[in-house]
Amino acid sequence: MKCFKSIITALLLAAISAPATAQTSKPAEVDLGIFTFTSGPGAAYGVPGRNAADVVISQINASGGIGGVPVKPIYVDEGQGTNAVVAEFRKLASDSNNQVMIAALSSANCLALAPVAEQLQMPTFMWNCDTHQLFLKDKYKYVYRTNSSTVPEFVADALYLLAVKPNVKTIAIINPDYAFGRDAGLIFKQTLKTLKPDVEVVAELYPKLGSPSFNTEISRLVAAKPDVIFSNFWGADLENFVRQAAPRELFTSSQVILALGESVLQSVGTLLPDGVIIGVIGDGWWKSSTAQANPQTKAFIEDYRKRFNEYPVFPSFKMANTLYAVKAVYDKALATNKGRWPTRDELVAAAKGIKVDTLTGTLALREDNDGLVDQIVGVTQKSSSYPFPIMGKMVRYPADLVTPPVGTDPIAWISKLTPTMVANAPKPGSYK
Repeated sequence: MKCFKSIITALLLAAISAPATAQTSKPAEVDLGIFTFTSGPGAAYGVPGRNAADVVISQINASGGIGGVPVKPIYVDEGQGTNAVVAEFRKLASDSNNQVMIAALSSANCLALAPVAEQLQMPTFMWNCDTHQLFLKDKYKYVYRTNSSTVPEFVADALYLLAVKPNVKTIAIINPDYAFGRDAGLIFKQTLKTLKPDVEVVAELYPKLGSPSFNTEISRLVAAKPDVIFSNFWGADLENFVRQAAPRELFTSSQVILALGESVLQSVGTLLPDGVIIGVIGDGWWKSSTAQANPQTKAFIEDYRKRFNEYPVFPSFKMANTLYAVKAVYDKALATNKGRWPTRDELVAAAKGIKVDTLTGTLALREDNDGLVDQIVGVTQKSSSYPFPIMGKMVRYPADLVTPPVGTDPIAWISKLTPTMVANAPKPGSYK
C-alpha cells in the first residue's frame, strides 16, 4: 500500500511539473495570445493590427481552422505597461492550449518578452518589434520576427531619398525619444553619411514619446531650413506632428520623409502635399496592381473594409502576415506528424527556415530567426479615386539588398556600403 501511494504521488508530481509543451491530443481550440496596443497613443497603430487579426482568424475558422481546430484569439493590451505585459505573457504561457504567442508591437515590450519566451520555451512570433537589437547580441530558439527590422526599413528610405534628391546637403531628424527613435536616427544618418559623405546634420530632435505638442521642435526645424527632414513618429505622435506641422508649411519647405507615414494617410493625409516620402516597412500598399492580383490579399482588403469601414494600413498587413506564417508553421508540423497534434518544440522545428507567401510578398525566416522582407517606399500622391492620398512612384527593394547578413554588426555593415548600391537599386516608380 505504501509503495502504491508512492507511485501515485510520483505520478501526480510528474503531472504537475510536466511542461506545457506536452500536448498529446488535438485540442478543442487553438488559443493564440496576441499582444498589441488597444489603449493609449499606441492604439492608433495597434488597433489596426487587432482588426486584422479578427479578419484573418475569421477567415481561417471559416475554412476549417488549423488542422480542423478553430482558432481563439486572446488579446493583451500593451498599453498597460511592460511589467503587466510580461505578467500576462507568463500567465498565458502556463496554459497548454496556448502553444504560440504573437507579440509584440512595442520594441520595449518585445525586448522584455524575448528572454521570458526563451525561459518558458514558448514559441513567440514578433509581429512588429522593429528594433534591430532583438537579435543583435542574443540568440533565441523560441523567438522569431515575422517582419524586418529598423535597418532595412531606414536604409531603404535613404536609398529612395538619394534616388529622388541626389544633391541633398542638409538633413534634420525628429524622432521619439526611446530605442526605436534613436536607432532610426542613427541608421538613417549613418546610411546617408556613408553614401553621401558631404551631408550635414543640422538638427537632431528627440521629443518625449506621447508628447501632445511638437511646436517647439517644429519652430527649430523651420529655422534650420534643412533640405530633408526624416521622422519615424508613429501612432498618435505622427498624427499630432502632421496636424501641427502642415499649417506651418513644413512639408513644402523641406523634403519630408515619414518612415511610418502610410498608417495616417486615411486620417490626416489630406494635410500632406504630393511628394512626401512614405515608408511602409515591407508591406505592399493595397492599391498596387500586385496586391490586387493576389486573391488572398484582395479578399483580406475587402473583408477588412466591409467590417471596419476603412482600408487596412501597414500594421494590419504585418499582423495578417504573421498569422498566415503561424498557420503555415502549424500546417507543416501537422504534415510532418501525419496529423498528430504538435508540441511546442515540434512547432519550433517546423518554423526553422520556413518560407511563406504572405499578403505582401514572401517572408523567409533566416537561421537567426529574423525575417527577410522586401521594403516598399513611395511618395504621397493625390487620387481622384480616394478621398485621401495614396502611395505613388513606389519602389520595392529586395530584402537581401538592404538587410545585413546574419552575424554582422548592422552599423559596421552600413559603413561599408558604396554609392554603386544607389545606382544599382530599383528605381522609384518601378513597382506597380
